[in-house]
Amino acid sequence: MLNNKVVIITGGGSGIGFAAAQMFAAKGAHVLITGRRKEVLEEITASHPQIKGFVADASNPESAALTVAAAIKRWGRLDILVNNAGAGVIMPLEQVNAQSISDVFAVNVTGPTLLASAAIPHLEKTKGLIINMSSTFGSKAGANLSLYGSSKAAMEYMTRAWALELAPKGIRVNAIASGPVETPFLRDRMGLTEEQIEAVKEHERQSIPLGRRGEPKDVAAWIVNLANPDMSWVTGQVIGVDGGLVIT
Repeated sequence: MLNNKVVIITGGGSGIGFAAAQMFAAKGAHVLITGRRKEVLEEITASHPQIKGFVADASNPESAALTVAAAIKRWGRLDILVNNAGAGVIMPLEQVNAQSISDVFAVNVTGPTLLASAAIPHLEKTKGLIINMSSTFGSKAGANLSLYGSSKAAMEYMTRAWALELAPKGIRVNAIASGPVETPFLRDRMGLTEEQIEAVKEHERQSIPLGRRGEPKDVAAWIVNLANPDMSWVTGQVIGVDGGLVIT
């Protein structure tokens, strides 16, 4: 049902984004993944003919229009936008500064907003879909997570607001609130040491009712499911995929 649909996935070089790109491609879609590391994108695209890479930094405002233009130039249409790229930090409030706030919100709020804005004319033509990636901590409080959690709370509000605004254009907007998943996020985006990472993972495993951290495919499957035409009456929703963490 997704044959020849065109999908943009930001931060698609690893983790949830890459798992979703593979699933979309397996269903016949053309996928443009973005990331900052050219060599990673080239390695992926060399072995996945349905997936193409585009070097872009989600925190750079100029990347939004360029990313959409790259997909349109290659395939002439856009059906699905997945705002997957994310930034985070574990930081006590007394250590917060203007730069740390700017760094998180540039990737988690500003980047997705500009990309969605640039995509609207093309998504209107295809009656397309925007999928935003939130987090359990967009609604669940966490000590030292005020910057990350508030940026994801903003994403959830934007999801509902965009769904209302874009419904007359035939564009659906939904979000996935993911729980902790086995990706490089804690190392690459949170900047934690290996010892800190293991401590965080153990705490999460003990906190999640189903007793384990997620795998990328656990969340990616829901991203692809939302793109199914059978889901065409679902918009403005934030779907939790977190092993039950949000209810603890």
